[in-house]
Amino acid sequence: MEKIEILEGRQRQVFEKQEGQGALDIACETTSLSGSVSQRACVFCGSRVVLYPVADALHIVHGPIGCAAYTWDIRGAVSSGPELHRMSFSTDLKEMDVIYGGEKKLYKSLIELIDQYQPKAAFIYSTCIIGLIGDDIDAVCKKVAQEKGIPVLPVHSEGFKGTKKDGYKAACDALMKVVGTGSTEGIGKYSINILGEFNLAGEAWIIKRYYEEMGIEVVATMTGDGRVDDIRRSHGASLNIVQCSGSMVKLAKEMESKYGIPYLRVSYFGIEDMSKALYDVAKHFSDRPEIMDAAKALVKREVSSLYPELQKFRKELEGKKAAIYVGGAFKAFSLIKALGSVGMSVVLAGSQTGNKDDYEGLREMCDEGTVIVDDSNPVELSKFVLEKEADLLIGGVKERPIAYKLGIGFCDHNHERKIPLAGFEGMYNFIKEVYNSVMSPVWQFAPRKGGLS
Repeated sequence: MEKIEILEGRQRQVFEKQEGQGALDIACETTSLSGSVSQRACVFCGSRVVLYPVADALHIVHGPIGCAAYTWDIRGAVSSGPELHRMSFSTDLKEMDVIYGGEKKLYKSLIELIDQYQPKAAFIYSTCIIGLIGDDIDAVCKKVAQEKGIPVLPVHSEGFKGTKKDGYKAACDALMKVVGTGSTEGIGKYSINILGEFNLAGEAWIIKRYYEEMGIEVVATMTGDGRVDDIRRSHGASLNIVQCSGSMVKLAKEMESKYGIPYLRVSYFGIEDMSKALYDVAKHFSDRPEIMDAAKALVKREVSSLYPELQKFRKELEGKKAAIYVGGAFKAFSLIKALGSVGMSVVLAGSQTGNKDDYEGLREMCDEGTVIVDDSNPVELSKFVLEKEADLLIGGVKERPIAYKLGIGFCDHNHERKIPLAGFEGMYNFIKEVYNSVMSPVWQFAPRKGGLS
């Protein structure tokens, strides 16, 4: 295989950890380099994946039909009740709409859909074309909200405005308009909101069950299995727990500023981080020691059951190498720890939306020789997987073909998966999936590390 070079203009977004290396001066939080075929999604997609799991709200994409088709049912976010979120509505703008404007079409669509489905709220997503033609969706939303008596919320997510993280911000701005509009009556002192948990394959239910077993009331989950009425009264909780920091820290900070609710950053992946997430909440409510007692009992029970099972997988997985490329860098921390628990090392750690602190944290966690990369692309990922002789690639749907073409195992840790990977039971599912993929006999027939075609 010919040596693959890093694109000019991306050199400062790729580092290899070396002995004696100082703090990582990595370039990040920038727009993607033109022509690099970034693995990132657009601003619109970023807002859509955050708000999509609100199950009793209407979600309508104002733009051409392709935007709605691209983001239809893209999360494995399940609901315990309504499933309005799984229907992808669009104003389906055509050439004449672009010329004369789409406001009338948006208004008519909203009235028709609200009358038919009776949603608790409606989210209206602006796409690139709306930013170009200048439709005033705020005015349309305000008019419909007054006529129908429900929140009709503009989501300013024109795809060209920035990166996926800007879509997260647009989603938080929309949610903040709902927070604080409901009654907090009946909410106790020992209560939390779970932020940045999207109930992929039912993970929010697992986490909620843990906290409730400790004696903690969960007021709202934003946005997994989300309900508009719960979000309305979420300002009555005593603490916000933020799982996906990239998508929800902005909302947590705004709720802290406006309502005085402190927040904690946690991760629910892996034994160590899941346990810490429970202990940190218990420490916050230290005036009620039985919460910590319940947390310790829960962790002891789960770990004593899980640990022997992990050791069975370790016998085969120890010494194997993994490459990690995920959306948020905070998730990569947990994955490195989880893989380490079965003796696997990480030779590549990268993300789409990490910041300097995230990458410095990865540098401290990783072994010498590990490649740390921001906003990578398929050619770069292939290069590092081959050069570092990885046995496994952990990523999302866009990384899956890379792994299979190179003849190595793959684990889907993104939002389309159907198996829960959070919590203690999720840790077992994760390591089992890693084992099944890495140790599959099919790889003997693949052109293992045979280069790029």
